[in-house]
Amino acid sequence: MLTLAKRNMLLYFRDRSAVFFSLLSVAILIAVYVFFLGDLIADGMPEFPGRKGLLLTWVIAGIFAVTSITTTLAAFGTYVEDRQRRTLDDFLVTPLKRSVLTGGYLLSSLAIGLIMTFTALVAADIMLLAAGQPLLTAVQLLQSAGIIALSVLSAGSLFLLLVRFFRTSNACAAASTLIGTTIGFLAGIYIPIGSLPGYLQSVIQLVPVSHAALLFRQVLMAPYLTDAFAGAPAAKSEQFHEALGITFHLGDTALNPLFSVLYLIGSAALFFLVAGLVPKRLKRS
Repeated sequence: MLTLAKRNMLLYFRDRSAVFFSLLSVAILIAVYVFFLGDLIADGMPEFPGRKGLLLTWVIAGIFAVTSITTTLAAFGTYVEDRQRRTLDDFLVTPLKRSVLTGGYLLSSLAIGLIMTFTALVAADIMLLAAGQPLLTAVQLLQSAGIIALSVLSAGSLFLLLVRFFRTSNACAAASTLIGTTIGFLAGIYIPIGSLPGYLQSVIQLVPVSHAALLFRQVLMAPYLTDAFAGAPAAKSEQFHEALGITFHLGDTALNPLFSVLYLIGSAALFFLVAGLVPKRLKRS
């Protein structure tokens, strides 16, 4: 399993176009923030010392959420390519169990998702340093690492199921483009959740990656939020948290961060279970 996972990882990182397109959504997010979203949000906020840091950590949280999804999906492209080229047929005639083959593809995809998102974590500190903002604390780094692991695991279990329906690399690439384009909206990243109609906000709260983005925001933005709303009415703080997707509500009740953690774990378990029920073997093309 480890040998197959290593082989898949090498193939992914050798394909520069695959790496580039898996990060395209991140580049779009940064461009949207720099040219549009940053000023839009800033115009609706009062002046306070940490405003720049608050906005920057908001977009960094989105980068983490998007990277954990798009890179994990792109890594599964190796499986689709192997099936299209009949390389998978060669594996299937070996003594290797199909569960080992599946595990190799899954393990490599999870590893790639973790590597790329942890790289984004390092890049985030560089962005903060370049912007003259405090670096992430050790606690924030550890908490972010845990959320990254949960987000990648949830994404990996979902894509383990979805890629079974892709027969060609073109189909996988089209799906990657579609998911990469829409994930920013589904996670309330390109457009703040508070700007969307109520029914769309409810849909967003059902998407696992939106809970990952929420957890990232709560961890990264916490110091700035404390300063921003020191002495402000609780209602104003709550309204801001809900508008930017820092807090989700079920009716009038704000959901605890533990709910989002359990939601990611539960979604991963559910997708793994369904993936096991929808053909248990690796199908030939």
